[in-house]
Amino acid sequence: MGEDDGLDWPERQRRAVRAHAEADARRRAAAHAEAAEIVTWFVAEANRRGLRPTRLVARSYDGRGRYRTGLTGWYVDQARSRAVDVDGRFFLLTVPGSLRARLFGTEAEPSPPPLIVGEGGRDGESIPLRTLLTRRLEAGSDG
Repeated sequence: MGEDDGLDWPERQRRAVRAHAEADARRRAAAHAEAAEIVTWFVAEANRRGLRPTRLVARSYDGRGRYRTGLTGWYVDQARSRAVDVDGRFFLLTVPGSLRARLFGTEAEPSPPPLIVGEGGRDGESIPLRTLLTRRLEAGSDG
């Protein structure tokens, strides 16, 4: 006899859904923690290798506008849409375009770093975070 004996079907279903959601949340938290460690490693390694950080600029979703962010760090992809700042935070540097952002800059919010960058994207291209950051390190200050 299981612990669900005596419960009606809707209650068993609610418990199963809750248990599945909790397990998924634990998996996501573990993945974010692992990815955060990789980003921390990247910043330490970039500093050790003398990679010069640069002022980071966000782009509008349509790619036409460029906006100051007040952040300094390293772009980690060729499109310059993802970056790590000197404090070890991961950023997606695409924002809605606006006149206000053009005049005053934009506040880019850090994102939890993914273990697989681009996973689930429409273009189908994905890459492990460690591989992406290793490539960035290998490119040196010119990357």
